[in-house]
Amino acid sequence: MKKILCVDDAATIRLLVKKTLEPEGFEVVEASNGHEAIHKSETEEIALFLVDVNMPVMDGFEFVKKIKETERYKNTPIIFLTTESSTQKKEMGKKLGVNGWIVKPFDPPSLVKVVKLLTE
Repeated sequence: MKKILCVDDAATIRLLVKKTLEPEGFEVVEASNGHEAIHKSETEEIALFLVDVNMPVMDGFEFVKKIKETERYKNTPIIFLTTESSTQKKEMGKKLGVNGWIVKPFDPPSLVKVVKLLTE
């Protein structure tokens, strides 16, 4: 079963992601900020990261920089799931190697489609 690490400071979003992806055969691991996500990624085998941009402790951009530095996850797909939609932030994400950008509130069938596509 492929593991998706959902990194978001909002518990409701993590729950929504879980309820959307688990019936589709994914296991969702949760983290409330980038720092916690780094720790979880050390003990789990993550197939894809779903990451919020704005979080306390370590934001999404900082998390992506750190995770891309690791040999284990440098090629693992990352999707930003965020309320941010500015072109400038999207460009920043692209430069860091983010594979997709989904604006909240998200459409569950679209999320499933993108996650399946990137984890095949």
